Amino acid sequence: MSLVKSKQRVADHGEVFTPAWMVESMLDLVKGETERIDSRFLEPACGSGNFLVQILKRKLAAVEVKYGTSDFDKRHYALVGLMCSYGIELLPDNIIECRANLLAIFVEYLRLKPSDDLYRAAAYVLSQNIVHGDALTMLDSDKQPITFAEWGYLGKGKYQRRDFRFDVLTHSSAFSAEDSLFAHLGKHEIFQPIKTWPAMGTKELAAQAEATQEAA
Repeated sequence: MSLVKSKQRVADHGEVFTPAWMVESMLDLVKGETERIDSRFLEPACGSGNFLVQILKRKLAAVEVKYGTSDFDKRHYALVGLMCSYGIELLPDNIIECRANLLAIFVEYLRLKPSDDLYRAAAYVLSQNIVHGDALTMLDSDKQPITFAEWGYLGKGKYQRRDFRFDVLTHSSAFSAEDSLFAHLGKHEIFQPIKTWPAMGTKELAAQAEATQEAA
């Protein structure tokens, strides 16, 4: 794989892709986290997903070890792994590729068909987790604050979604500094979601995918 798409893109955006061997070496520095199904990773310049694809592969390998004998658990915890993968990317073609690459890994692992609710649920999750925007300005392509969905598994096939603003999450890390004016605040006071959704199963998530497509 070439590390650049074009010299112009390098000049305009500094776009250079990380080689596979370096991706693996860097991920090995946090090997335990990459193999924990519910650990969250954000790649602020995700490109076509070099890092996120390898992280997802590791998470799915962990799903297979822990839940491989139960089709129900395997499917639902695989989705948890996907839900914990986040990216921001400036260039629209990379966004499309990144989402497609992650979906392909997920679909291949579970042998899903496009008509499956879980397939469409995964596509919807990726549409929310892989954001077209600028990590430096923390604005999306519509110049609105980047918002991320925090997904939590409630068990029995149900998921909880809470939305948070990226800029608030980033800036609030300074609140806990020892000499900060906000040092006395607990995390529950700092990390307030801007929206909490009703619990949803894969069927409801698939329906959200269809509603999003119709709105577009």
